[in-house]
Amino acid sequence: MGLSRLYLVEPKQFPDPEADTRATGAIDVLAAANVVSSLGEALVGASFAVALSARQRDIGPVLGAPRATVARLMAEAAEGEVALVFGNETVGLSNDEILHCQAAVTIPTNPAFSSLNLGSAVQVLCYECRMAAFGEKPPVSAQVATPFASPAATNDEIEGLYAHLERIMTDTGFYNPEQPGRLLPKLRRLFGRARLERDEINILRGILASTQVKTGHGKKG
Repeated sequence: MGLSRLYLVEPKQFPDPEADTRATGAIDVLAAANVVSSLGEALVGASFAVALSARQRDIGPVLGAPRATVARLMAEAAEGEVALVFGNETVGLSNDEILHCQAAVTIPTNPAFSSLNLGSAVQVLCYECRMAAFGEKPPVSAQVATPFASPAATNDEIEGLYAHLERIMTDTGFYNPEQPGRLLPKLRRLFGRARLERDEINILRGILASTQVKTGHGKKG
C-alpha cells in the first residue's frame, strides 16, 4: 500500500525466516524495520498516533470509523509525523498503550466476529490511507496489458451478423421465413442488450461459417 516505515516493539523473534516467507514482495520493509524496546520509543517524533482497538475502553480516545479517522490522520501528516499503532495478534493493545495515542479506530465487522487477525486489520487501514492520500484515485501499474475488449461493433457489422444468422437458421430449417413469428426481433433484442464488440461479431460469424461448412451449406457444387 506504499507505507514503508515499520517499527517493531519487542518482537519475540526478529529477524525471522517465517516473516520473510510471509512478506512476499515486501522483504525490503522488513529489512529496514526499526526494532525498539517500547511503544514510547517507537512514537518518538510522531505528533499524531492512531490506535486500533476492537472495543471502546473506559479511558482513552473515542473509537472512530476507519475512513473518517484516516482522513484526520492525513491532515495531521501535513503538519508532522503520524503513526498507526497495532497490538499483537493475541491481546491487542493495552490501555496504557492506547493512552500513548491521540485517536483510536475500530473496523466495523460482523458483531459475531468483532476481532480481525492482525494482518487483515493492517491491510484495511493501510488501504484506507492509500485511498485518502491519492484522493481515491491511486496510481496503477504502468505495465501495459493486452486489452481484452475490442471496439464496439458498428451498425453495418451487426446487420451483417443478423443477415448471416438468418441465412443459417433458414438453411437448417430452424427458421421459416413464411412464418417468422417474433424470432428475429427477439434475437435483435438479445444481441442489443449485449452491446457487441467487433471481435465478438467476428467470433459469432466464424461459428456460423463453420456450421455452414460442417453441414454442407454454402459449398459450391
